[in-house]
Amino acid sequence: MKVHHLNCGSMRPPGARLVCHVLLIETANGLVLVDSGYGLGDIADPRRRIGPARHFVRPVLDPEETAARQVEKLGFRRDDVRHIVLTHFDADHIGGLADFPHAQVHLTADEALGAVHAPSWRERIRYQSAQWAHGPRLVEHRPDGESWRGFAAARELDMIAPGIVLLALPGHTRGHAAVAVDAGTHWILHAGDAFYHHGTLDGRTPVPFSLRAMEAVIAYDGKRVRAHHTRLAELYRRDEAGLLLVSAHDPALFEKARAGTAESATP
Repeated sequence: MKVHHLNCGSMRPPGARLVCHVLLIETANGLVLVDSGYGLGDIADPRRRIGPARHFVRPVLDPEETAARQVEKLGFRRDDVRHIVLTHFDADHIGGLADFPHAQVHLTADEALGAVHAPSWRERIRYQSAQWAHGPRLVEHRPDGESWRGFAAARELDMIAPGIVLLALPGHTRGHAAVAVDAGTHWILHAGDAFYHHGTLDGRTPVPFSLRAMEAVIAYDGKRVRAHHTRLAELYRRDEAGLLLVSAHDPALFEKARAGTAESATP
């Protein structure tokens, strides 16, 4: 499968620069997105669709950064996107769903429960229901199949295409997930918001205070977030051949991935 690395939402929180790292996968069954970044609707109405968080993360909201425009620039139609696999339901990950209304939207059952079906009061504040008011077709999964590189809660989404694996990594949100993709010459592990900054992995580079604070404040389960940091840092330090580890927001890892260097994710 051919994988394109797209930035679908530059952001400028205090003391940091972030991207919305989206994967566009070409499969025999059409195009697949991993997350969708901000969408055209968010740019038209950021107050309603992004909410108060926009004042902290300060998204650029450039229509040319949307997945819709970038898919079209690559020569595809929006309808060619048949599936969208979500790491979680935060605004900067699902804003583009409405730009692909015919796509099936895949997520963990726990994330659907916390965001759509039975949110707690904190989750009702966190999520922006305007972003799914168009009624996307949600496909819920319980990652409880065979393990993947030590991650016990994994499920291959073979109904989409072989080589796309959903991994449960709850903590940042109730049903947060990572997505592993077989790109042929290497695997890409898109860890979503399981970590924000490469310093969490390498243990050497300071993580900006604003990112550490944001991660702690919005975590659904901080203990699990810290446990995933440890697990992902161990995986990173092993420097396994043929594995590229990225997050949804680290610009250095995004640029490394876009440059096609899978052997090492070290910035």
